[in-house]
Amino acid sequence: QVQLVESGGGSVQTGGSLRLTCAASGYTDSSRYMGWFRQIPGKEREGVAATRPAGRNSYKSTYADSVKGRFTISRDNAKNTMYLQMNSLKPDDSAMYYCAATQQIDGSGLRPENYNYWGQGTQVTVSS
Repeated sequence: QVQLVESGGGSVQTGGSLRLTCAASGYTDSSRYMGWFRQIPGKEREGVAATRPAGRNSYKSTYADSVKGRFTISRDNAKNTMYLQMNSLKPDDSAMYYCAATQQIDGSGLRPENYNYWGQGTQVTVSS
């Protein structure tokens, strides 16, 4: 089992920045693949960014087109922590943000159905 706890959400104005943190605990070998997702009421959960092993302690990152160039995903395995640096925020970025983890993904890291473990979410609100 893996427990995930997000933090760092809040309210900012357009153009502002936030850094989300996802702390993992438990059997963290099951969190080799990790991702950030967001969801607004009435809509499906969408993948924002994902990180996956790429050999020799390196990781490959994937981003949704809507956040490329603005968001950066990173991880500190020594701390079992993943981050999402969000810059140039827009009102359309407002959502509940969730981190997710799983041991193995054969397909896209941006598809929520590929993950087994989820955090409780942290709210991000961007005002115009």
